[in-house]
Amino acid sequence: MSQLRRRAIRVMTWNIHGAVGRNPRFDLQKVLALILRADPDIVALQEVDSRRQPGIDPFQMLQKGLGHYGVGAKTIVTADGDYGQMLMSRWPPRQTDIRDISYGEFEPRRAITARFDTPGGPLHVGATHLGLSVRERHSQARALLDMIGDRTPFVLLGDFNDWLWPGSVRRVLAKVLPGRSRHRTFPSVCPVLRLDRIYCRPRHLLVQTWTDREARTISDHLPCIGDVLLDESGEQAEGGLELASIAVP
Repeated sequence: MSQLRRRAIRVMTWNIHGAVGRNPRFDLQKVLALILRADPDIVALQEVDSRRQPGIDPFQMLQKGLGHYGVGAKTIVTADGDYGQMLMSRWPPRQTDIRDISYGEFEPRRAITARFDTPGGPLHVGATHLGLSVRERHSQARALLDMIGDRTPFVLLGDFNDWLWPGSVRRVLAKVLPGRSRHRTFPSVCPVLRLDRIYCRPRHLLVQTWTDREARTISDHLPCIGDVLLDESGEQAEGGLELASIAVP
């Protein structure tokens, strides 16, 4: 194990598309295997859907399979099952907040924030899945900024559905969270859009990022994975590495 990996906190965000790949066939074990391959300390998952397979609760299975503490935010709850997102970590979450950031009559959306007491110090993390319209995302970005406040260090994970330059969510979030990943993640078979991102404050908190193209057979999104480096006080590590972007074939 490299010195960086021993010191870093690995974060991951992935829209798992209900654990249905291009088959399409429900296969939660493939989802778990790919996450375990990345070995994240903190992982945010979107489109967790228990309506896909009767008798299976992916919210519980993912948390059990990863051995992580979990915070679930269900946006749709029906007799046939539930749909939403999860934020999971090796460490128990503190100061957890789940907020409704829905806009008008559009699909319900939630955002999660939590503090984790990591071996390197406290780290604040947010997770979300934004809407499809420009006005909707703008409203949700402002709600995220209110949730983030002045908390530092902060990492924001999610599917931001941000593909248009006019009204870009990135322009709003980057003013507060200047560090970010830049990988094309959608559609997974031939990615052209940077929908899934890691944002952070301070800028150099995020020392390397990558994706995993094996996910193209599991979901319509590729995951975004990164290493965050803190010192013992939870601040940005001095002499941090230049941000490196790599891709796992």
